[in-house]
Amino acid sequence: MISYIKGILTDKDRDMIVVEAANVGYGIYVPVSVLELLPPLGKEVQIYTYLQVREDDLSLFGFLARPDLEMFKRLISVTGIGPKGALGILSALRSEELRLAILTGDAKAIARAPGVGAKTAQRLILDLKDKVKADETLQLLPGAPAGKEASPSVSGEAAREAVDALVALGYTNLEAVKAVRSVEMTKDMDAEAVLKASLKYLAFL
Repeated sequence: MISYIKGILTDKDRDMIVVEAANVGYGIYVPVSVLELLPPLGKEVQIYTYLQVREDDLSLFGFLARPDLEMFKRLISVTGIGPKGALGILSALRSEELRLAILTGDAKAIARAPGVGAKTAQRLILDLKDKVKADETLQLLPGAPAGKEASPSVSGEAAREAVDALVALGYTNLEAVKAVRSVEMTKDMDAEAVLKASLKYLAFL
């Protein structure tokens, strides 16, 4: 088993990178989120990997962080989702966004990944909801505002009301939470003020 590969990044393409280690170039499939965070070619990189073994093929799938690799492994444990499908999901949603979507039951957000239908998204949520620890994703939920002067009891309630309002307007739970978390809330902000600031964030996406 190859736990990780550490070496020089020599090439990167739409869904694959090449890392040279000990004079061997390893082709590794990666999600788009990894491509966006990679260093320039010629620089050292460490990729946590999963090796898929088939009769006629060996494929490596890689991630910059171990938690992302663990989420990948959870995804491929779901019936109907293979490594390529899991990679597509993690290209559409970062692992922390996917955790949030699972915990909030946001099948709509997950179904936006290529090749993932509504039924597969629902199955994914049912299979993984108990495996995704709530404390891993707690910091992603409204109620822990970014503003240093915020009052958790007041601004947290305003944040949750703003999320509900955004969902009522047609946004997914995931989109609503991300928008609300972009707001630097203060103790004097009510739900209406948070909602207006969140809509400004969404307008620039």
